[in-house]
Amino acid sequence: MKATAKAHTNIALIKYWGKRNEDIILPTNSSLSLTLDGFYTTTTVAFHDDLSRDVFTLNDQIIEGESYNRVTKFLDLIRNQSEKKHLFAEVHSINTVPTAAGFASSASGFAALAAASTRAIGFNVNDEELSRLTRQGSGSACRSIYGGFVEWEMGSREDGLDSHAIQIASEKHWDVRVAAVVLSSTEKKVSSRAGMKRTVETSPFYTGWLDSIPYDMKEIKAAIREKDFEKTGSIAEANCLKMHATTLGANPPFTYWHDTTMRVMQTVQEMRENGIPAYFTIDAGPNVKVLYLPENEDKVKKVLEDIPGVSDVTLSKPGPGVTYL
Repeated sequence: MKATAKAHTNIALIKYWGKRNEDIILPTNSSLSLTLDGFYTTTTVAFHDDLSRDVFTLNDQIIEGESYNRVTKFLDLIRNQSEKKHLFAEVHSINTVPTAAGFASSASGFAALAAASTRAIGFNVNDEELSRLTRQGSGSACRSIYGGFVEWEMGSREDGLDSHAIQIASEKHWDVRVAAVVLSSTEKKVSSRAGMKRTVETSPFYTGWLDSIPYDMKEIKAAIREKDFEKTGSIAEANCLKMHATTLGANPPFTYWHDTTMRVMQTVQEMRENGIPAYFTIDAGPNVKVLYLPENEDKVKKVLEDIPGVSDVTLSKPGPGVTYL
């Protein structure tokens, strides 16, 4: 009872920020992402009769504490639904995504875990069902089941059956590139989960954020269909800024940005002024993702690498959905 799956991270162009149900991770708004080929997690899950507890290894390190608890809680979900509650698992993951630094490491991590564990335990699910399951481990992970451009439909049911991801365009639809600008590989002080909760409960800007989402979703989906880079990029950048504005209104206020984050944002805006179309987006962390077109790749990479405080720039194309190895 063993299987290996590979899943890629995704970058949200319309952000997921806030939950209406913390237990089964139901979002307060729909979101839209692009799966990236440059960052991924490969996970092997093996269920054994002779284990008394789950064992989780990440990048050859035995993991305990909160990260272990999240994994074993998710495996409980798989065990319960497959009616094989007596089996414990050995989980071995190799992760190329910086953990807890705003690069959606949990997206690729839980997508790979969900795919490998369901297959290993003999639980047959289609992609929609897998996305729904994966959502309960990490919200953004439900989008990493699919490649290319992916919408997470928030749904309205209390049981979450209508809250899952769908692919709106494959990775072959449009060659939009993303430069992941690494400023800090250290874990952020406020986790995404804690930051969302604080913002939803205390920020006076939050209702304005929610009110803006339906229009942003409608417009960016049209722009992606039409391959309108300027429109896609400008919507994504504005949506990012609105999300981060909600954190400044929280009590107590917080931000994920560093001084270098601001420097990268300003540099991207300067590139546009100089005739190079590029747009930024930032998830819950200090690192910046820059959208650009293939013909400008060399220029964009050089400009970003020359910014003081930038430690690495990784280039990605649209990536695939979950694969089994």
